[in-house]
Amino acid sequence: MFGSMTISRDIVMNISDFTLEQLAGQRIMAGFEGTELSDGLKFLIDTVKVGGVILFSGNVKTPEQIKNLCESIQDYAGSCGQPPLIIAIDQEGGQVARLKEPFTVFPGNPAMEGEEDAARFAATTSTELLGVGINMNMAPVMDVAPEGALSIMAGRVFGHDPYRVSKMGVAVIEGLQTKKIMAVAKHFPGIGRTLLDSHYDLPSLNAGFSDLESFDLIPFKAAIRHNVAGIMLSHILYTGIDDKWPASLSVKIAKELLRDSMGYEGLVMTDDLDMGAVKNHFDIMTSVRQIISAGIDMMLICHAGPDIELAFGEVLKNMRDSQRIRDDAGKSVGRIMRHKEQYLQGR
Repeated sequence: MFGSMTISRDIVMNISDFTLEQLAGQRIMAGFEGTELSDGLKFLIDTVKVGGVILFSGNVKTPEQIKNLCESIQDYAGSCGQPPLIIAIDQEGGQVARLKEPFTVFPGNPAMEGEEDAARFAATTSTELLGVGINMNMAPVMDVAPEGALSIMAGRVFGHDPYRVSKMGVAVIEGLQTKKIMAVAKHFPGIGRTLLDSHYDLPSLNAGFSDLESFDLIPFKAAIRHNVAGIMLSHILYTGIDDKWPASLSVKIAKELLRDSMGYEGLVMTDDLDMGAVKNHFDIMTSVRQIISAGIDMMLICHAGPDIELAFGEVLKNMRDSQRIRDDAGKSVGRIMRHKEQYLQGR
């Protein structure tokens, strides 16, 4: 049932040949409606020139349908002269698993007893994702929920000990990436100590760098040491570091902490900009400008609608206005293309 899907063309790597529109679009990962290559999805690929798409439950029915959808996405991108797309999904197991039976349904991170369980999850999941053409899993969760404390993430974390979370998360990262599925560690710099759901509003955590370093950052440091392909930023306001911008829009967190201080060189991406934590407080143009300033590689906009095209236009406008922003965009797209070459080439 779950064979291997092959992308039968080379990936163009010469960023200097990219148009400004391609540079802008590659930094967007978009959601869409439907289960097949619709006009709306074609528009995202041929006009917005998105670098990736993300699948949700409404996009998936059967393994055959998903495989046909992914093949049609990649074939259409090739026909438009676009690089292959990152095709992502949230398949953590447990509470967050977009793929149901006949895919293997795992009970979730809290139910895993040891690294063998994590490795088994990663091996099975990567095989099944590869078989239908998905190349990125928005997992593992590297948040830590303190023992005895209420946490919005209690049902999704590996545990209360940051060192155990590190070992379990690394087992998932290595298991996925060995099979050529990009892993994404989330939600940096950690949301295990928050109570409010960022899908609805903006949570805050009164924690400074030293607080995070001694607890929340430990699993992310392990993920970085093991070359995790992507790190997703949270929509949390860490008032001890940046009292104005949530991590997903913060220069201090995305650039100064994650890039400069921790030395991460992989893909940095936001959580969904359609979530209430961002959408209820910042318009899409403001969010895009902050993402550009913070050097974030990819922005997730997970619902079909005008914000995707508005974000594309705002990135494009800022590149046209500034050589520095164009240069920074080239660096971000260079990272995106290196990962596409590493994980998609020859598949």
